Amino acid sequence: MEWYVEFEIVGDRPGLLGSITTLTGLMGIGIVTINTIAGGRKGLLLACDSRGPVKSLQNALAGLTSIRLTAFKQPSFVDKIGLKHGKIIHRDPQAPRTYRFVREDLGMLVDFLGELIRKKSPIIGLRGMPRVGKTEATIAACVYANKKWVVISSTLMRQLMRKILSQDELSGDSVYLIDGIVSCVRGGLEHKELVRKIIKEPVPKVIEHPDIFLRENSLSDDFFDFIIELRRTPDEVIDYNMISQSFSAFDIS
Repeated sequence: MEWYVEFEIVGDRPGLLGSITTLTGLMGIGIVTINTIAGGRKGLLLACDSRGPVKSLQNALAGLTSIRLTAFKQPSFVDKIGLKHGKIIHRDPQAPRTYRFVREDLGMLVDFLGELIRKKSPIIGLRGMPRVGKTEATIAACVYANKKWVVISSTLMRQLMRKILSQDELSGDSVYLIDGIVSCVRGGLEHKELVRKIIKEPVPKVIEHPDIFLRENSLSDDFFDFIIELRRTPDEVIDYNMISQSFSAFDIS
């Protein structure tokens, strides 16, 4: 079994981290990963065949005055990704299904998206201003997850609006990419019918500009299993009012 341990140092001294890792080894617990994460906290991914030594380690660490435990649990994939990259994946406190990334963390976003679509069939909304890297990150995540990506609508290379799919593109290991603005505002009847059919299928879907997609299709917010926001900087505002209301002369990507 694996365990995720996170702590902050409140009384630093030489050899503190070495003492903790030595204690872990003496208890027969393996250290899979160790890294510094946001705020100077330390994170460890541990492996052990039984709960007894792990419980003893937890009690020992909780009794130390030089550190403060902030997490000791079985890891989620979010914990593992954050530990791998040495950063915390931020969630919107007002909307727990919404996760926030900045462009410099594209590698972490690719891992996160890839894990979401690797074993499940979620509907993911991807917010972000034009040319921030939404489509590129999604395609890279499909490669990470060993999935085929099928672009239904996009402006990555040029405006694309599919009307039909081949038999190979209808396979169960495909991820469907939809641009909410292109499909809803520019799409014709045949294209919109294809989008409606895909939405009903239990397959992974990533929809850019999800707010436009919800509005134009009269859908509720709980339509999406996850919402991901990608910004160039943490304080960038995702504002569709900055985009031409007709979208006719704007290159959305």
